[in-house]
Amino acid sequence: MRVVTLSEPDDFDGWRDAARGLIAEDVPPDEMVWQVGDEPVDLFATVAEPAPVPTPGAFSVPRAFLDLARSAILGSDPERFALLYTLLFRLRREPKLIEDRADPLVRRLDRIAKDVRRDIHKMRAFLRFREVEDGGGEEGGTRFVAWFEPDHHIVRANAAFFVNRFASMRWSILTPEVSIHWDGKALSEGPGASKADAPDGDPTEEVWKTYYASIFNPARVKIGAMLKEMPKKYWKNMPETALVPGLLAAAQARESGMIAKARDTVGGNSLIAWEALRDEAAGCTRCPLYKPATQTVFGEGPVDAPLMFVGEQPGDQEDLAGRPFVGPAGQMFDKAMAEAGVDRSRAYVTNAVKHFKFEQRGKRRIHAKPGAGEIDACRWWIEQEQMLIKPKVTVALGATAARSLFGKVMTIGRERGRALQLPDGGEAWITVHPSYLLRLPDPAQAAEEYARFVEDLRVVGGRIG
Repeated sequence: MRVVTLSEPDDFDGWRDAARGLIAEDVPPDEMVWQVGDEPVDLFATVAEPAPVPTPGAFSVPRAFLDLARSAILGSDPERFALLYTLLFRLRREPKLIEDRADPLVRRLDRIAKDVRRDIHKMRAFLRFREVEDGGGEEGGTRFVAWFEPDHHIVRANAAFFVNRFASMRWSILTPEVSIHWDGKALSEGPGASKADAPDGDPTEEVWKTYYASIFNPARVKIGAMLKEMPKKYWKNMPETALVPGLLAAAQARESGMIAKARDTVGGNSLIAWEALRDEAAGCTRCPLYKPATQTVFGEGPVDAPLMFVGEQPGDQEDLAGRPFVGPAGQMFDKAMAEAGVDRSRAYVTNAVKHFKFEQRGKRRIHAKPGAGEIDACRWWIEQEQMLIKPKVTVALGATAARSLFGKVMTIGRERGRALQLPDGGEAWITVHPSYLLRLPDPAQAAEEYARFVEDLRVVGGRIG
């Protein structure tokens, strides 16, 4: 048996260097044991004898594997190092294996990576800084301290986000495993801490509570759904959660006032609220589609866009990229928008369903139409996007989008080409989805339908001035 000892549980560079050398020597996975420090992480590490780390060797691997490995290495699964090495070993003989989402090993590592990404989003969404007086060191003055308990080894990987977001602050993030500190110039690391080391509150929390109360969404009176998005384990560290019972009790009375305020805060709070909504959607589990999908694909575009397009669901390329309308249908949409003279940069684009629904056929993922239950489960996200964006005109691209926006089945042939009123009073139009144009086998019919689609876009573009 060969043993590789890594310095930290998130030591990607150490794992990569060791794996390169082992692959160069063609060492089979079942002859390897991976451990962190003196603590074995492999189920069979106790039978292994230590051996020197092999000399790194150079060889190429798919970019998709490196992306997967960088995320999965941060997981808490004790077998993650061995699983990644096994996949790497197999890739030397099966170069296309990383594309086979049906392979049990690939699926397991995808699940680990997805859990890590969700934990990263939770840390960004639910970590709360508290102000303390810091008399130590040369700087002294004010420091902001936060306590967080991640499920995975994400703290170091997440540090850059907080440095960029809070570059002008002096802050510390304490976790049971490791602590990170920013002095305004450099990032440093310290040992793990306990909850008792973090402050309980500060004067700025009253301001934050006021803001949270102002953006609280009455639609979240469904307790089960709320707990899925914001598990109770995070509540004890978040000052705003003390407000939740009262806000729930008064939800209906607050609804009209909250919507009015959202309309008046396009520049600042709307963007903050949209970013928070996007981060929450990243962990959405409202329907089973999140399980096989790579990630949530949220909408994108200006938060004050006068024009909003709603498609059906992300496709294969969108699922991998994490962005809407980047595949063949998206390219068709961009082309038609340009020909219609509609400024694409002024439009907000999203989908009725935020996860890719597909059928696995060999190594290919074939698009599958979302069901009524999946559309209804995702309507909450569409409603929040509409409330924040407040577009002058909303366009449903296809029957699924129309079903989502109107809450009932809509016939494209009957409703196309005329202004309709949404349940909330907004103006809406219905046209075909660009993917419909790509599926037409007859060139003459395809050209005719494309011209009609361009004309639909030209009309809605004229409605926004």
